[in-house]
Amino acid sequence: MEQGRRPGLSEAIGVWSLFALVALAILVTYTRLPHEALYHTSGDGIEAGAGRALVFAGFPVALIAIPLAWIAVARLRTRPAVAAGVLATILCATVGFPGVIDQADLDARPVNALAGIGALLALGLTAVALRGGGLGESQPFNRWDVARIALAVVLVLAALPWIWAELGFYVDDAPVIGDPFIAEQVKPSLGGEPSLHAVHLGHHHGLDGILLALGALVLSRVPSRMPRKGEGTALAAYVALLLTYGLANALQDGWNEQLVKRGTSDFKLPSVIRPDLSAAWLGILLGALAIYFVLFRVGRVNRPEGEIR
Repeated sequence: MEQGRRPGLSEAIGVWSLFALVALAILVTYTRLPHEALYHTSGDGIEAGAGRALVFAGFPVALIAIPLAWIAVARLRTRPAVAAGVLATILCATVGFPGVIDQADLDARPVNALAGIGALLALGLTAVALRGGGLGESQPFNRWDVARIALAVVLVLAALPWIWAELGFYVDDAPVIGDPFIAEQVKPSLGGEPSLHAVHLGHHHGLDGILLALGALVLSRVPSRMPRKGEGTALAAYVALLLTYGLANALQDGWNEQLVKRGTSDFKLPSVIRPDLSAAWLGILLGALAIYFVLFRVGRVNRPEGEIR
C-alpha cells in the first residue's frame, strides 16, 4: 500500500459504541421480558437475550462492520490486516444469503454466527489499530457536520417509539414526548398475522435503519482521510448506499406503524430489507448515487494525500 495519510478512529469508535449500546439493550430486554410480549422469538431468559443479540450482530451490525474493518485496515496498512479485512467482509456478507435473516423467525441459529464472527473480527481490527496508533487525526469540524448533526437529531426523534420498545416500554406511556405516536394500541396486522400492538416491544427493523443511517452519517467524515483514491471512493460509495438503505427501512417501518395503522393512509410501503428489482430499490440506488456525488464530490481527489474535496 502507498504511504499517505491514515484515517483516524474517532468515528469508528463512536459507531461501535452506538451499536454496542443497542446490543446491550437487546440483551437486557429479551432476557427480562417473556417471549409472548416480543416479536417472532421463542424462549426466555439470558439464552433468549443472547440469541437475539446474535441475530442483531448479523443484521444490521455486519453491514456497518464492513467499512469499519477497512478503516482499520487503512490505519494498520499491513498484509495480515488486509487478509483479516477480506475475511471479515466475506463473513459479514453472509447476512445477505437467503434464509440467514428471517423476520418470521428471529431466534438465533448456527448460520447467524458467521456474520457475527465477521463483525467480531472487524471489531478486533479496530482494537488492534487503536492499540497500535491511538485515535489518530479525524477530519476537522466543517459545515457538513452541522447538517449531519441536524439530520441525526431528526432521526433520533423519529426513532423514539423504537427506542422505547427496545427498552421494553411503550412510548405513548411517556408524557409529552409520547403524544405524537401510537404504540400500545392493538391494531390489525399488516401482514395477515394476528393483531399486534402498533409498535411491539423489542427490536424493530426501523431502528436498524436509523442505526445504519446514523452510522453512515458518522462514517461519511472518513473518506477524505483514506490514504488512496480508490479506498476513499469505495468507502464513500458504500456509506452513501448505507445511508439511503437505512433511511428507506426507517421510513417503511415508521410509515406503516404510525400512518397506516393509525388510519391516516391506506398506502402501505413495501419492505426494502432485501435487494430486489423494484421501484423502491431503484429509488435507494438513485439516492445513493446522488449522495455519492453531492456529499463526497469523488471526482476531485488530491492523489498525494488522498483528500476528497
